[in-house]
Amino acid sequence: MPKIADMVAELAKPVVEAAGCTLWDVEYVKEAGEWFLRVYIDREGGVDLDACEAVSRPLSDLLDEADPIPNSYTFEVSSAGLERALRKPEHFTKCMGRQVDVRLYHPLEGSKEFTGALAGYEDGAVLLADGKRFDKKDVAQVRLHADF
Repeated sequence: MPKIADMVAELAKPVVEAAGCTLWDVEYVKEAGEWFLRVYIDREGGVDLDACEAVSRPLSDLLDEADPIPNSYTFEVSSAGLERALRKPEHFTKCMGRQVDVRLYHPLEGSKEFTGALAGYEDGAVLLADGKRFDKKDVAQVRLHADF
């Protein structure tokens, strides 16, 4: 049986594209005893409230009709954000050469966090331009790096 996030992504993709956006990710997670369905979108020039609304309203109706989730949940549509998480191979491909923050489960060389230009991604392993390589089993999270 397909995962709920995958089923929702299939439903969401045409709605997101009709709003002039691209689907970045879908997550269905339990936090503090509550279920959340989050649809992350992206758009050239950035995502604003109007773009989120243009996706949220028709997608909410479509989800009510298709009813792919058996229990109650909170539905959210938002921008993938400047510091978006990279989870799928296509995320890494799209962000090649950009600065990323890699967070590890356990310290390596005295640190659990590394920042560098993304130089490669293969079978879950992350390679930075400085030659550092992190195996999939060691990587807790990879996000785009944003300087403020």
